[in-house]
Amino acid sequence: MPTGFRSTAFRLFKWAAVAVIIVLLLPYLLTPLYRFADPVSTLMLWRRATFARVERTWAPLEAISPALPRAVMVAEDARFCAHWGIDFGELRNAYEDAEDLSEMRGGSTIAQQTAKNLFLWPGRSVVRKALEFPLALWLDLVLGKRRLMEIYLNIAEWGPAGEFGAEAAARHAFSKPARDLSAREAALLASILPNPIRRSAAKPGAGVRRLAGIYATRARRSASVADCLRR
Repeated sequence: MPTGFRSTAFRLFKWAAVAVIIVLLLPYLLTPLYRFADPVSTLMLWRRATFARVERTWAPLEAISPALPRAVMVAEDARFCAHWGIDFGELRNAYEDAEDLSEMRGGSTIAQQTAKNLFLWPGRSVVRKALEFPLALWLDLVLGKRRLMEIYLNIAEWGPAGEFGAEAAARHAFSKPARDLSAREAALLASILPNPIRRSAAKPGAGVRRLAGIYATRARRSASVADCLRR
């Protein structure tokens, strides 16, 4: 093999390795900025790049009904205030119910979902999960519980036509701002989070209504579930 070819191949490999390292480190460098800057999700960026509709109005946590983060925690991550970004107990249960990591259902915390929404891609691949775990720990450490919840509520996809965040969700489903959501309405919004394309809070089916009833009851009985958001 000619020396010039080997030298060129080595340089290409070196620059490719540098590019990969930069891509992997970028989320860790951006996270401290998100303590103050209001981010968008990768899905929002993709939709904008493809000229698809995106509706999102950032709402600080104090402008969102307290019923919504309570319902979301009950529905998505009941131990949100107790763990450090990954709920290892739930993760173990989810892994035991799956044949392999790529088929896991459940066990994903709000920090993990925020990491996926901010920096990664949909799907259940082993690679994405491996990138997601340390990012979730980093987000929880750097942002803290209150800011982490605020970001999650503002980047979650919540409607079938590009509605993102609590404010767009409340106005789309109930024609009211997020600060005015009732406990039942908050529970309905929490119930559609896994699939806001197929599920509707405005016209909930029997399954969504059943879940909303469960979440509303659990949130009402767990008065301390949102203690970590008051700090």
